[in-house]
Amino acid sequence: MRQGTIPPVVAARWALWTFVVVNVVIVEVLFLTAGTGKNGVLTVAKFFGLHAAVLMLFQLLLVARLPWLDRRIGMDRLTGWHRWVGFSLLWTLLTHAVLVVLGYARLDDASMAKTFFALAGVPASLLGMLAAAIVVVVAAVSARQVRRRLRYETWHGVHLLLYVALGLAFVHQLEETTTFSSSAFAMVYWWALWLFAFGALVTGRIVMPLWRNAYHRFEVVAVVPESDDVVSVHVTGRHLDRLPARAGQFCIWRFPGHNQWWLANPFSLSAAPDGRTLRLTAKAVGSTSAGLRHVPVGSRAFVEGPYGAFTSLHRTRPGALLIAGGVGITPVRALLEEEPDGGDVVVLYRVRSEDDAVLVDEVRTLVEECGGQLHLLTGRRGEGRSPFEPESLRALVPDIAVRDVYVCGPPAMTSAVLDSLRGLKVPRLQVHAERFGLG
Repeated sequence: MRQGTIPPVVAARWALWTFVVVNVVIVEVLFLTAGTGKNGVLTVAKFFGLHAAVLMLFQLLLVARLPWLDRRIGMDRLTGWHRWVGFSLLWTLLTHAVLVVLGYARLDDASMAKTFFALAGVPASLLGMLAAAIVVVVAAVSARQVRRRLRYETWHGVHLLLYVALGLAFVHQLEETTTFSSSAFAMVYWWALWLFAFGALVTGRIVMPLWRNAYHRFEVVAVVPESDDVVSVHVTGRHLDRLPARAGQFCIWRFPGHNQWWLANPFSLSAAPDGRTLRLTAKAVGSTSAGLRHVPVGSRAFVEGPYGAFTSLHRTRPGALLIAGGVGITPVRALLEEEPDGGDVVVLYRVRSEDDAVLVDEVRTLVEECGGQLHLLTGRRGEGRSPFEPESLRALVPDIAVRDVYVCGPPAMTSAVLDSLRGLKVPRLQVHAERFGLG
């Protein structure tokens, strides 16, 4: 519990946005001091091109999975920001491209179509066009209406083309941009920024996962069916006491030899890490999770993470309300292990029926050990009054406004709870919810 200090999420947001603002200011200064383009339109085109470059670098940082940011802000929020920055990048790039063609068309007194094909014949310009075309394709498949119709693996494969676009855009900038070669400071700054962004991405997405798996050598030691459609997988490894995992976090799991290497799922740790084993508990909702009960004991596991900000790091109050729906109980059950004896904790567990309450016996035992309360809320959605309406929540937990509230469950339930918490005037810094997903 943190009182009288800057909350971790606030500190991380300030650090991130300060970094962005400082770099935007530097780019603005470089733009103003580097001179104008060949005409007014090309000057404006250069302005948009420089800011498109900054957006690209910011995109890399948002998906680099830097531990300091991830544990304070959460992968879901960083990914959401990445999505909106991506669409901003799309329109910035398109504006830059149109203005470049228009500017040269005016300069040469030619049509835009003729100018476009003339520029396509210039290698440096062609690289920029190809980069922009890839961004357009990725943005199109990332639109919600299209994204829902695609398998994650298909969408992810197309999304990886963005790294090709970044490479093309980098070379395009080296060949075309004069702003970042206008002075020694500009050149040092630009190269340092690119190296930092790419270094963060390579370290967070490639180097760190490979090193951790080589160091810990994760291995499946038990597969335990919890019900007809729920299974727990226990994983061990070397020096797990040195793995920086916390209750409430999740990992991205792969089981080589059982599924193709590109099939991965984010599963929460369903027990607090104890330095000896990690446990995931999953419900069979897809081919990967459904097949977990057939993972051979003794087989290797490839684990990325831990990730997530759904932890006690963000506690601000002595009392806590933990709200879970369905298999969303897994990180909540792990968090309960960190509650001290006599802890002021209330758990609301929403399921269709008591038979669907995954790990309920473990949850009940942990709640009793810390002297808390467990409310098992059964029933189907739409049957009677929702237990997550503001009045219902206040009736169950009268002092809800002075508690930290952790919410994990299906998207519809999570959204309903968050709406009610806003209606009950629960301060934002006391509300902790994380949607575990890869895209």
